[in-house]
Parts: sequence; C-alpha cells; structure tokens
Amino acid sequence: MSDTPRRRGADRTEAIMRTTLELGQEIGYARLSIEAVAARAGAGKHTIYRRWPSKGALLLDSLLSLNEASLDYPDTGDVAADLRVQIHAAVDLLAGPPFGPLFQALIGEAQYEPQVAAALNERFIVPQADKTVARLRAARDQGQLSPQFDLELAMAILSGPLYFQLLITQRPLTHEYVDRVLDALFAGMTPRP
Repeated sequence: MSDTPRRRGADRTEAIMRTTLELGQEIGYARLSIEAVAARAGAGKHTIYRRWPSKGALLLDSLLSLNEASLDYPDTGDVAADLRVQIHAAVDLLAGPPFGPLFQALIGEAQYEPQVAAALNERFIVPQADKTVARLRAARDQGQLSPQFDLELAMAILSGPLYFQLLITQRPLTHEYVDRVLDALFAGMTPRP
C-alpha cells in the first residue's frame, strides 16, 4: 500500500505550498491569508498553523520549495562564470514574474515580523551567503582571486547592489545588471601580478 500517512502528509504540504503561491500571485501578499489558503487547498486552518505560524513563514517555505537546487553553485573552475550562472538563476526565480512581487513582499514583512526575518535569514540569506563565500574561498584557494581579498566583504559587495536594485529603486533586476556588478567586483578581486 503506497498511500502511507507520511506520503499523504507530504502531498498535503505540497498542495498547501502550491496553493499559497497561486493565491499569492492572484491576489497579492497583502490580501493573502492562511484562511484563504486553507479553503482553496482543502486543508484545515489548524493544520496549516501547526506547521507555519504566519503567512510569512508559509510563503517563505513555498518560495523555497520552488527550486532550491538551482540556487547551488557550480564549480567549473571559473568563479566568475559560476557566480553568473547561480545569480542569474536566483534572479530568474525570485526577482521577476511570477514570484518577484511575493519575494519583495516577504522581505518587506521581515522588516517588522521578527519570526519572518529570522526564518528568512536562517533558511535563505545565510545559506546563500555561505554558499557564495565557500565558492569564493575555493576560487581563492585555486589562485583565481587575490589572497588578500576579504570574502565576507565580497559577499556584501556582491549582494548589496542586487537588493538595492530589487527593493529600493525597484528597477528590473536583469542578467545584464548582474553581469555589470560581477564585472565591477572581479576588477578588484583578481590577483595582481
């Protein structure tokens, strides 16, 4: 019998997260509610609240479930190309349609909801920063980057302009913009003869 309680639970979780994304796209984050998700997903409101304490936590899990593997770094031996591939994937997933507005709203929610901020930081920001620093460290160890360059600072310099573009100016975060940021960053990080 393949319909085990664990499988049914996983199916229910997947349905709830899929419904959250669909409903969020239709009505926006401000109008999204646990009650609306429960009604559309055919789940009990208490079932959702047992797993997710707020709509921000539910949306975070839903967004992260989309394609976490695509946000891993390749290691082809060319750090600039590897960062370009990974950041382009992140931009495609989280900055543009259909999920960009939901991701922006989630970041906004994190500014005044400590639980959402902590979960966003713990489950997305820190892991992505750690992956970036690890990829930069490997490149530095291979001689692709200056041994003196501060890798944590490189991460901040890299991510700052992207979030500035996405959240402050609200101009499109494009592959071309990412490429310009990477070119500027690598001009300062490459080893000097």
